[in-house]
Amino acid sequence: MSEADGTQHILVESREGVLCIRMNRPEKKNALTRAMYRIMADAIAQADADDAVRVILITGTGDCFTSGNDLADFRDASTSDRERERNPFMPAISRAKKPVVAAVSGVAVGIGTTMLLHCDLVYAGTGARFQLPFVNLGLCPELGSSVLLPLLMGHQRAAELLLLGEPFGAESARELGIVNGVCADAELLETAFGKARQLAAQPPASVRLTKALMKRAREVAVMTVMEEEIAHFGERLRSPEAAEAFQAFAERRKPDFSRFK
Repeated sequence: MSEADGTQHILVESREGVLCIRMNRPEKKNALTRAMYRIMADAIAQADADDAVRVILITGTGDCFTSGNDLADFRDASTSDRERERNPFMPAISRAKKPVVAAVSGVAVGIGTTMLLHCDLVYAGTGARFQLPFVNLGLCPELGSSVLLPLLMGHQRAAELLLLGEPFGAESARELGIVNGVCADAELLETAFGKARQLAAQPPASVRLTKALMKRAREVAVMTVMEEEIAHFGERLRSPEAAEAFQAFAERRKPDFSRFK
């Protein structure tokens, strides 16, 4: 296993009808590389194709869900590499046929929060911290969040999260509708796995159909917006604003956007 293939950073285990996908790169706060995204996308496809799997559970390590994209991995990609803009995990989690449960502990930044909008049940530990810092980095929202967040909580609340990019806690996430329930950090995985087992015991075809029916009305809109976001995200990655934000991040200073129009 190598750093490049990401296999040691995504652990996949199936038991009791639940396929557990664990982000496991604690030394980097589970920052996601393109290789890690591919493995997670493949695991979701595997779950959808396997009749023995009834539910998908996504989690991180004890003190971290994911800090979002690995900025160094994205920065090192060549400007002609379209793969970074065509993240296979995005359509995979959006179109997953089986129910997806998430257990969120510690930080959930960027896609660590937006992926939750595509999950069916989300549980967070009391110490979970969420953030959508796309604008802060000179980027734009992704994974359909620019349409899903306003639908979920209204324009003003979504604007507060996306335009200011400030962190918020687990109780706020529950109030906003991102999270179903909040529990003690030590009980999080047991709680989420218990709900996954409960789902796995339900009639599987009925569960899949009900999920599909609930998502159908917004499916076309979400996929259309995701395509627009991908195009804009790629452009923003190469923008001077993003360059300043990434440079400031590397230098551990506050970015200066005063010269930009």
